[in-house]
Amino acid sequence: MTTFIALLRGINVGSTRKLPMAGLRALGSELGFAAVQTYIQSGNVVFTASGPAAAHAAALEQGIVRVFGLQVDVMVRTAAQWGQIVAGNPLRAEAQAEANHVLLGVPKQPPKADAAAKLQERATAGERAVVAGEVLWFHYPNGIGGTRWSPALIDRLVGSPLTARNWRTVLQLAAMAGV
Repeated sequence: MTTFIALLRGINVGSTRKLPMAGLRALGSELGFAAVQTYIQSGNVVFTASGPAAAHAAALEQGIVRVFGLQVDVMVRTAAQWGQIVAGNPLRAEAQAEANHVLLGVPKQPPKADAAAKLQERATAGERAVVAGEVLWFHYPNGIGGTRWSPALIDRLVGSPLTARNWRTVLQLAAMAGV
């Protein structure tokens, strides 16, 4: 059995796309996952299972459509991968100084080689984007509210749907996964 971390994109934002965490935990159990835990309402799931991450992402996406009627992108990484992601944070100093201003972006597919450079060309409020392996790290020194980097722009430049979590959430998920 392997420990996995699943990130759901775009749920429980505003008054739309509601997905209760108790229902998500129940779905995980129905899919055969063990030790299913969720963290906050934005769709973070830690569980153990056998098999590849991609199969679990697909099973969760299909289950969410079936149970909740929502089409949701799900990104799944192993706890070992998560540990490498945390250790490889190129914005660690910024994250320690202002944890809510540093976000980890996890795409469904590896980012395009020029994704960070293309985002930097569009930075207007001191934002930074750095590719580290198959993830991106973002720093919003003035907060995310002032950026012109919309989710649609980021997805287009990265070449894949992406979901982001702040540094505090990244560390909490690492702790939950035993990393």
